[in-house]
Amino acid sequence: MAAAPLLSLQNIRLTFGGTTLLESAELIVSPGQRIALVGRNGSGKSTLLKIASGDVQHDGGVRFLEPSATIRYLPQEPDLSAFKTTLDYVEGGLGPGDDPYRAQYLLNSLGLTGAEDPSKLSGGEGRRAALARVLAPKPDILLLDEPTNHLDLPAIEWLQSELNSMRSAMVLISHDRRFLSDLTRATVWLDRGVTRRLDKGFGAFEAWRDTVLEEEERDRHKLDRQIVREEHWLRYGVTARRKRNVGRLERLGSLRQDRREQRRVTGSVNMQVSEGRTSGALVAEAENISKAYGNRVIVDDFSTRVLRGDRLGIVGPNGAGKTTLIKMLTGLLKPDSGKIKLGAALELAMLDQGRAKLLPETRLKDALTGGGSDTIHINGEPRHVVGYMKDFLFSPEQANTPIGKLSGGERARVALARALSLPSNFLVLDEPTNDLDLETLDLLEEMVSDYAGTVVVVSHDRDFLDRVATSVIISEGNGGWTEYAGGYSDMVVQRGEGVQARAAITKAHKPGKTSLAPVTAATGKRKMSFKEKHALETLPKEIARFDTEIARLAKILADPQLYSKNAKAFDDSSKALAEVEAKKAAAEEQWLELEVLREELEG
Repeated sequence: MAAAPLLSLQNIRLTFGGTTLLESAELIVSPGQRIALVGRNGSGKSTLLKIASGDVQHDGGVRFLEPSATIRYLPQEPDLSAFKTTLDYVEGGLGPGDDPYRAQYLLNSLGLTGAEDPSKLSGGEGRRAALARVLAPKPDILLLDEPTNHLDLPAIEWLQSELNSMRSAMVLISHDRRFLSDLTRATVWLDRGVTRRLDKGFGAFEAWRDTVLEEEERDRHKLDRQIVREEHWLRYGVTARRKRNVGRLERLGSLRQDRREQRRVTGSVNMQVSEGRTSGALVAEAENISKAYGNRVIVDDFSTRVLRGDRLGIVGPNGAGKTTLIKMLTGLLKPDSGKIKLGAALELAMLDQGRAKLLPETRLKDALTGGGSDTIHINGEPRHVVGYMKDFLFSPEQANTPIGKLSGGERARVALARALSLPSNFLVLDEPTNDLDLETLDLLEEMVSDYAGTVVVVSHDRDFLDRVATSVIISEGNGGWTEYAGGYSDMVVQRGEGVQARAAITKAHKPGKTSLAPVTAATGKRKMSFKEKHALETLPKEIARFDTEIARLAKILADPQLYSKNAKAFDDSSKALAEVEAKKAAAEEQWLELEVLREELEG
């Protein structure tokens, strides 16, 4: 017999400012269940979780909590202001019979000491303390709203392991597909104020959701055809049979009412990137670059080459120096030693992790246009800002809304909209998945895949990296960085492990002089990376193009009258010839090195 539920929400209704947010929502949580709560940004997921925790009062419906059950809720923005230290804050969440030592253990596991002043914590540190507070008592029910936000990969993987070891029932809201797929066994979908339940984990949700929406669209189409038929009868058949068909007229009115009351699925973000000129084949090349701040080495003797069309993922624990590495690869920061060579005709657009440039008092439309205008240019074409706002699911009424009044998901969409509006051929995305719903993440993945230029992504989202990255650079500790072909999972297979916390990698890895992928765990022998294979295949064609250009310039310079007729043309051609010959020599040298490497690995 099924266990009695610990928590039950039935027929929950809630209205905000005249708008119905929840109209028939249900959530049943039994002992040990792990439920993914999913839905679009703004659908009411966080509000439903607050109703479940008792923090928000609903307008109608029934909430039942088993009297002896303990429940803990993790909000997106925890308030630590009433406590002197993080340890005081975590211990404040313990019950009379709870283990007091668990508070310190959890804080240490999450990279905190317990002595931190809450008023001086970053957003990420505050989230870690809040996680420790809700996990410490081992409650019967855990309600977690975006628990992975602002956590690095080691912390996410630690949290996943910790939750797996607990017997608590859980309801999880998260944009991290891998996290949800690995942990959950049931899924509740909140859509247009109504919940639907799938008794399978998140891994089965998206296919099921698509089937439900397809069936709904077929039903809507049938209803539309039925209304057309009844309207045709009304125009051509009602006069002769008026008295006998009053019921049919009432039926038509009922059909029209049903159609009006249907709430359609929220539209999708129309994510169109404003592309600039085509860049050169070489986007950036780092040769033995190093960077340190005081005695702390951030990057030590790192080399890589970024080519047009690459999708480069950068991963590592918080504080490893990912942002510093990006700034050097984009030319925004000079290395202490080594060289950075940037390609021709680069147009850079950046999405920063903290949305730091989004000032709270700035109006939404001004954040997109820069202020002083209602027009924004996308791919050289002028568009009214309200139309562009609609592409990112903002209503016209929100044009004058201050950024500070928007939700986390809405601020994320504003930052994306602004970054994608800038003409670019080199796109840098720093934690782009934070606060985005799953549908918007899908579109972001498509945009990155279809983008004609080059993309560098810093992300803690393992699934996102698997879907978009062609290679991944990972921090090895002590300034060492290594590049692996493929996505995050490919990197784990080649490396034998994922991202480790800073303390672990500092002990495990010594500073490295090479950026080549290390020996693979499976074979004990290094293989050529995807980029090396690609270069080996394409360099002969590139060298042939250089030969053609050298022959063309040599022919021009062979004219004995050229210098006397046009000295500038002679100088320009001579300079161009020298540059092409240098490029050809570098390409030939690179090809020779790769060919020798291939022979060694195969021999």
